[in-house]
Amino acid sequence: MSTDYQQARVALGARLRELRLSSPGGRLTGTQLASRLGWAQSKVSKLELGQQTAAPEDLAQWAVATGQPDIEGELLARLRGFESHIRSWRRQLASGHRPVQDTWYAESARTTVTRVWESAMIPGVLQTADYARAVFTRYAQLMQSERDTEEAVRGRLRRQEFLYDPGKRFEVLVSEAALRSVICPPSVLAAQLDRLAGLIGLDTVKLMIVPLSAPLKIPPANGFWILDDRLAITEDWHAELWLDDAESIALYQRVWDTLRESAVHGPEAHRVISRARRSLDPPQSLAGSD
Repeated sequence: MSTDYQQARVALGARLRELRLSSPGGRLTGTQLASRLGWAQSKVSKLELGQQTAAPEDLAQWAVATGQPDIEGELLARLRGFESHIRSWRRQLASGHRPVQDTWYAESARTTVTRVWESAMIPGVLQTADYARAVFTRYAQLMQSERDTEEAVRGRLRRQEFLYDPGKRFEVLVSEAALRSVICPPSVLAAQLDRLAGLIGLDTVKLMIVPLSAPLKIPPANGFWILDDRLAITEDWHAELWLDDAESIALYQRVWDTLRESAVHGPEAHRVISRARRSLDPPQSLAGSD
C-alpha cells in the first residue's frame, strides 16, 4: 500500500478518535462506541489506527453515534480524497463489473484525448462483445466477485460510442503480445483481430502496435490510460490507481511517448495484425498425406 494512502488513512483514523473523545454527551471509550454501533471493539480500534479502510456507511454511523451527525460530510470528503487515488478491486467489484464500466463511461464522456497502452490484452474500448465477455468471466472467477457479465459487456460496448464522436480522439498503443494472448477461444480472438484491422483508418482512432521484434527503450510493463492532461489510470491485481497530480501524469506521458517510438501504424500495423490473425488459422493438410 502506498505511503500517501496509508498516511491519509491514519489521518482519518485520528479524526475519528478525536470525534469519539469530543462527543457532546461526554467522551466515549472505544468499547462504549462499539456497543452503540453494534460493532466489535476491534473494528473501532482498527479504524482509529488506520489499519482498516472505513466504508462510507461506517463514517455516517460514527458521526451519529458520537453525537455529531453534521460531521458526516467532512468525513466522506476525506474518504473520497484518498480513495479516488487507490480503488481496490474488492470494493469496486462488490456489486459486479457494470458499476466500474459506468464510472469509465462518465470519465470518457468528459475526455477529449485518450491515450492508451496495453501490453497483455486488447483495450476495453476496442473489444468485441465476445472478447469482453471472456475477459469479464475470467476476472469474476479470479476476484470471486458478483457475476454480472452481460451487464458489464453492455456497459463496455456503450463506451465505444465515443469512438465515433468527431470531437474525441483515441491514440492506442498495443503490444503485439496482446494480439496473441489467447485469453478467449481462438475464434473469438480471430474476430477481435478482424475488428482491430477494421479500425485502422478511422478518423478518431490512431492504432499503433509495438511488434515483438521491435527494439525497446524501456520494459513494456503494465497497461495504463491517460485522459487529456488531467488523469492517469493504471491497475494492478489488487486495485486501480487514479493519479491526478501533474508530476505523475507527466511521467506516464513520457512512458507512453517512449513506447510509441517502437510502434508501427497504418499499413505496417495492419500487417502485424494479419500475421497474428494467420497464426490462429488451422494448419492446411499436406497434399498426399495419409
